[in-house]
Amino acid sequence: MKNFIVSSRCYLKDLTPAQLIERGEHENEWGGYFILKGHERLIRMLLVVRRNYPIAIIRRSWKQRGALFSEKGILLRCVADDETSTNNVLHFVTDGTVKLMISYRRSLYFIPLCLILKCLLNVTDLYIFKRLIEGRESDTYLKSSVKTMLQAVHIEGINTHEDAKRYVGKTFRVKFSDKGGYITDEQICDALIQRSLAIHLKENVDKFNLLVFMTQKLFAFIQGKCCEEGADAIMMQEVLTGGSIYQQVLKDKLQGCLNNLRIVISKKVESGNCHSITQNDMATFCKRAGTVQRAMENFIGTGNAPSHSSSLPQEKGLSILAENINRMRYMSHFKSIHRGSFFVEMRTTEARQLLPDAWGFICPVHTPDGAPCGLLNHLSKECQVTGSPDPAMVDQIPEVLFSLGVLPLGTHIPNYYDVLLNGRVIGIVPSGSVLDVAKHLRLLKVEGIQIPNTTEIIHVPKKEFSCQYPGLFLFTGPCRLVRPVINLNLNKTELVGTFEQVYLDICLKLDEAYDGLTTHQELSQTSFLSNLACLIPMPDCNQSPRNMYQCQMGKQSMGTPVHTWEVQAETKLYRLLMPSSPLFRPAHYDTIELDDFPMGMNAIVAVISYTGYDMEDAMIINKSAYERGFGHGSILKSEFYDLTPGSYFERDPAKADLAQKLDEDGLPQPGSLIQENDPICCYFDDAASKYVVEKFHGKEIAYIDNVRLCCGLTADSARACITFRVPRNPTVGDKFASRAGQKGICSQLWAAEDLPFTESGMVPDVVFNPHGFPSRMTIAMMIELMAGKSAAVHGMVHDATPFRFSKDDSAIDYFGRLLEAAGYNYYGTEKMYSGVNGREMKAAIFYGVVYYQRLRHMVLDKWQVRSTGAVDTLTQQPIKGRRRGGGVRFGEMERDSLISHGASALVNDRLFECSDKYKTLICVGCNSLLSTALSRCPKSGVKKEVCRLCPNGGNVKSIEIPYIFRYLLIQLAAVNINIKVFT
Repeated sequence: MKNFIVSSRCYLKDLTPAQLIERGEHENEWGGYFILKGHERLIRMLLVVRRNYPIAIIRRSWKQRGALFSEKGILLRCVADDETSTNNVLHFVTDGTVKLMISYRRSLYFIPLCLILKCLLNVTDLYIFKRLIEGRESDTYLKSSVKTMLQAVHIEGINTHEDAKRYVGKTFRVKFSDKGGYITDEQICDALIQRSLAIHLKENVDKFNLLVFMTQKLFAFIQGKCCEEGADAIMMQEVLTGGSIYQQVLKDKLQGCLNNLRIVISKKVESGNCHSITQNDMATFCKRAGTVQRAMENFIGTGNAPSHSSSLPQEKGLSILAENINRMRYMSHFKSIHRGSFFVEMRTTEARQLLPDAWGFICPVHTPDGAPCGLLNHLSKECQVTGSPDPAMVDQIPEVLFSLGVLPLGTHIPNYYDVLLNGRVIGIVPSGSVLDVAKHLRLLKVEGIQIPNTTEIIHVPKKEFSCQYPGLFLFTGPCRLVRPVINLNLNKTELVGTFEQVYLDICLKLDEAYDGLTTHQELSQTSFLSNLACLIPMPDCNQSPRNMYQCQMGKQSMGTPVHTWEVQAETKLYRLLMPSSPLFRPAHYDTIELDDFPMGMNAIVAVISYTGYDMEDAMIINKSAYERGFGHGSILKSEFYDLTPGSYFERDPAKADLAQKLDEDGLPQPGSLIQENDPICCYFDDAASKYVVEKFHGKEIAYIDNVRLCCGLTADSARACITFRVPRNPTVGDKFASRAGQKGICSQLWAAEDLPFTESGMVPDVVFNPHGFPSRMTIAMMIELMAGKSAAVHGMVHDATPFRFSKDDSAIDYFGRLLEAAGYNYYGTEKMYSGVNGREMKAAIFYGVVYYQRLRHMVLDKWQVRSTGAVDTLTQQPIKGRRRGGGVRFGEMERDSLISHGASALVNDRLFECSDKYKTLICVGCNSLLSTALSRCPKSGVKKEVCRLCPNGGNVKSIEIPYIFRYLLIQLAAVNINIKVFT
């Protein structure tokens, strides 16, 4: 079984940074992933409905579940101690009754509420009636509905507790056929309740009390006394962590193996040849039943977990590859959270919306644009996912509640709140003392006394208008989102949850607090942002989409993903050879020590329209800066060469020319240049008794960066890992971006002597078009240009943390005064002289330092061109795919563009002449393409084109048509549809 890196079973656990470095790891190795076939695989986190809390929901699809079903109901996602989950729904039927939905083996069943209540407890109908209307004795609609439901049960002849259990057991006996006929109907009913109804509760009395609470909430919802809660708000959600997913998949695979083992043993016993089972027989049976290891490796490697009984919300996409393009990309995987594959195909946008209750938990900036927008989110930098609390501390919470004034169920008081702990109804608390109870609980929570410090305490107050259903709710379970804030009453840090935060008053700064109302304060003004969003310099001065773009482009930039280059064997790594530290950066940049993994370079930028090559987001790069290493990077690719047992690496002595490229051991020398079809290694194949030379198939010139002999797949086999370094200097078409989301391509490498220069003789590295500012509104980049310039002249680093400046104390004024102190213009402009004629430019040019990122999107990886080549055998059209030598895609937008310009000749050339042009025969008489054929004259033997349908052979001509049209005619003819073509 694959080990979880830095887990208790991993040999890297509890090692010091020095010991980690000795073992070839990073000094701050995080762990939290699996290694499978040399790749780091991560089980992704999913957002699911909050566990063990009844949620008022409106779903139109519920109307299709049965006659008279309404769209309103109470959803309860129950999660047991082993993380097994199931859904229960209390449906309101428009005839005034209630039905409970349970699921068993992925099938849904609907049971009348009073029938299931009678199965749970051996009590009278009067007791059930009083419990359901308790505290709501004046609600005539509720009373009449309960009476109707009780009468409906009696009409079916079900009068007692035993009658109800026998009725349910008899109905579900067919679903328990695997248990045989030796269990009674009552036992089937008990098993069904245990597995499918409120599985987080062990006692039937607790399940009874919870159903009573859900019923009262449902009728309050129907009557408009409480509002819809919905399942899309973050307060009604929790995280399905990688550990929970792994546990569920492992449990399912174990059950599958045990079922297979049972079937194998049963077949052996039924054959009559097995009088006793020996240890060897059992080993054979286990081998035939399959292993868990292979199934789990397949799950980690593919993310697929097909199952007939698992409670996972999806079966595909559960694991992802932890790409290490750069440090930002790598760290984002560990805080990414997905809504689920089901919502990707939904046309509605409710699941994608960022609601106010997500403040501080979900980053509003760090989400991709396009299809996964709003579904793939990232947690804020302070957000945490709770683990399992101390069971002993959780068990004593009811005693703590009773000591604080909570009363047991059955106590008759006129005005009270229900108290629930992890979905279990504990008791009631008088309305006058509920605030004091919540306050004392929060004190114990912050101090960590008697209750866990991750406990979520929610007091939902009663209102005169329709709002959330009131009560005092406590949650201590795992997988909840919490974040730290400052408790102003105790002046200590407190962890608050998503549901809890809605009913707290949290201020950003103390001067915004209200006396007697505000109870908490944020740790910082950037607590609501993710790690990547906190790395954007002054994002409060940018347009929102630009900040989103930077979060994505920052993860695509070349940089320093690892330090252990000599031991890395990744398929592909990007490396920026000459990175630098930004002069204008947020404080969070230093907090996470990102200077250890730099991913950009400081560039001197002139904001000027120069030469015309800087239009449409293009940028001009100084050729001298390029020659000094600006943006220089490389791609490292590793390939493995495995030998069969008995084979070994050695240079073929019969081929003297191999000595120029290979050493005597048959492997290349590190640092040597290699081109396409050059020998990369040579080995003696023991099976074929001859030497084999492997060739290099890359299209670019590369260098041998590293050669390593590794352990083979078997004890007597050899294996070599060869790492190639492909140099990638910036070329025209390569993509660059600033940290303000200003992305563009390199349009030209311009000679330094032809670029404009300042009075001091300084020439810019990058020429940026000023038209890029107004439409993008990236004021932060303009501020960075001034701040970077002042940092360079004063020899300092400026803080780019957002919300530091205001209207009275603006960033432009602060950095402008610093520039003035250094002798520069207050506004960051300079006089510049033309590099062509040396004359002074009339306009003042905005000039400064900006941190630029080189993205991994390069022309050499994407360019594609061909004149002729392979075509599809079926359609005779050019194949697709750059690797296969396919054609450039010509889609509908390109076609419409040419048509709108009236370029009909180009349309004909692209879609016909250079595509699937085909010469064929047509009969002008009957206008048929399919009836023509070549007929041989019996006398002369000359072939002649004739029509098989027309007399005397018809009038056959040759025409040119697209081959795909001929294919269409053949397909239509196969279903007896004839097409006539008029020429």
